[in-house]
Amino acid sequence: MTSYKQRDIVLVDFGFSEETGSKKRPALIISSEDYHQSRHDVIVMAITSNVKRTFVGDTRIDEWKTAGLLYPSLVAGIIRTIKHTMVIRKLGVLAQHDFQKVSNSIKKVINL
Repeated sequence: MTSYKQRDIVLVDFGFSEETGSKKRPALIISSEDYHQSRHDVIVMAITSNVKRTFVGDTRIDEWKTAGLLYPSLVAGIIRTIKHTMVIRKLGVLAQHDFQKVSNSIKKVINL
């Protein structure tokens, strides 16, 4: 249904949990192409440039510039399903070794 792929870094219009507005933020698409074939949504993890504090599941991005990001960043250990219409545009693609680190963090968060 969507043209987005796993490892794509996209700009997303995230709504606040209080539903009082929204903010554009980068996010990493973690859902597979098979998932996208039959759905109108994508599974993402938020990306933040606040790299000073990290929590379990957070993953620093080594190749942040080549991924299309403006600042040193990390993938936050928070997984969210969003409508593909919330995606504004593609920014870049996460390097394979960075995605492997994210995959390992996901396994740690959900204890796989």
